[in-house]
Amino acid sequence: MDLVYKILLILHLLSWAMILGGVIVTLKEPRLAKGTMHAALTALVTGLLLVGVKEMGDGSLNHMKIGIKTLVTIAVVVMTILGEKKPERVTKGYLGGLLALVVVNVSLAVGWGDTHVA
Repeated sequence: MDLVYKILLILHLLSWAMILGGVIVTLKEPRLAKGTMHAALTALVTGLLLVGVKEMGDGSLNHMKIGIKTLVTIAVVVMTILGEKKPERVTKGYLGGLLALVVVNVSLAVGWGDTHVA
C-alpha cells in the first residue's frame, strides 16, 4: 500500500505543478494552457484517492484540512472548466485568482499538520 500511496502522491504533486506552471506561463497572454483542466481533474481524483488509501491504513487524517483542500480543489476545477468553455472569460485577474487558489492549496498541504507519511 505504501507504493500505491507514493505513486498517487507523485501524480498529485505533478498535477498541481502542471496547473501552476500553465498559469504562470500564460499570465502575459491570458488563456488557459492546454491540459490545465485535465491536471485539475487529476489533482482532484488523486487527492481523493490519497485520502482513501490513508483511511484504509493506520494513518490518522485531519478531516478539516482535507475538507478545506477539497473545496479549494473543486474551485480550481470549476474555474478551469469555465475557462475552457468560454476562453474570453480568462483574464489576468482570472488567472491570478487561479494562481492564488493553487498557492493556497499547496500552502495548506505543506503548512498544516504532519508530513506525508504512508
